Amino acid sequence: MRRRSFIKTAVAGAAVMTLPGWGGQMYAATASTPYMKPASGEDAFHLGMAGYTFVHFNLETTLATMKRLNVHYLCIKDFHLPLDSNAAQIAAFHAKLAEYGVKGYAVGPIYMKSKEAVDQAFEYAKRVGVDLLVGVPNYELLPYVETKVKQYDIRLAIHLHGPDMPLYPDATDIWNNVKDMDPRMGMCLDIGHDLRKGSDPLVDLKRYSSRVFDIHLKDVTDCTKAGHAIELGRGRIDFPRFVKTLRKVGYAGSCSLEYEKDMKDPFMGIAESVGYFRAVCDTTRK
Repeated sequence: MRRRSFIKTAVAGAAVMTLPGWGGQMYAATASTPYMKPASGEDAFHLGMAGYTFVHFNLETTLATMKRLNVHYLCIKDFHLPLDSNAAQIAAFHAKLAEYGVKGYAVGPIYMKSKEAVDQAFEYAKRVGVDLLVGVPNYELLPYVETKVKQYDIRLAIHLHGPDMPLYPDATDIWNNVKDMDPRMGMCLDIGHDLRKGSDPLVDLKRYSSRVFDIHLKDVTDCTKAGHAIELGRGRIDFPRFVKTLRKVGYAGSCSLEYEKDMKDPFMGIAESVGYFRAVCDTTRK
């Protein structure tokens, strides 16, 4: 059930879609209609892309890559759609996404170090038209953030960063800070960073599922700070067990690949990771 079981049928097939000269015919033949409710027997969760994956690339390259991989959900980063974008710019952005069959399901991560930054983030999410804001507010701002969650009826998914920064290092820290707050205050469970902090992201998914609003797919080489990003299936995370846990807890949000290896030339690794994750989903469903 590990990576080698899928390499010939899924990974290679996905990777070829990024090779020069591939014209997109496979997409036209196999793409499912985006945004539709899963059919009976399909998973409630869906595969997406975290916008940060494409920090070195423009929106056109991002969307073209997603189209080739038949991925339809994007968490929008502000380097593709700035926080101060006006209505016309946002409308043009959504039109461009629709052209490629992509839906922007959330915005962020957005860092919030002041009340003004909180105000800007929620206004931005409202103008963009999403109901999920992936954010990293300073601890002391959480009560103020809660008032904004209630005011805008926009969920907050706090992104964890493992051992790399003291702010929200793991899922337990987020849970302890939001468990007594509005139920729309939750987390973006970055499974790679959670593991690098020494936590078990599969246990945390089950334990905190009521507040897991978004998931960043990532694999890492070790369950310590020394662990680094790698293609899905090559690292320490047990993805077959992870997918089964998603189904067990009834997770119905996005599992968005945040690929952080070779970020200036990520396309083969993205394709391999997408193919692997889909193969795990297909195989564990049987």
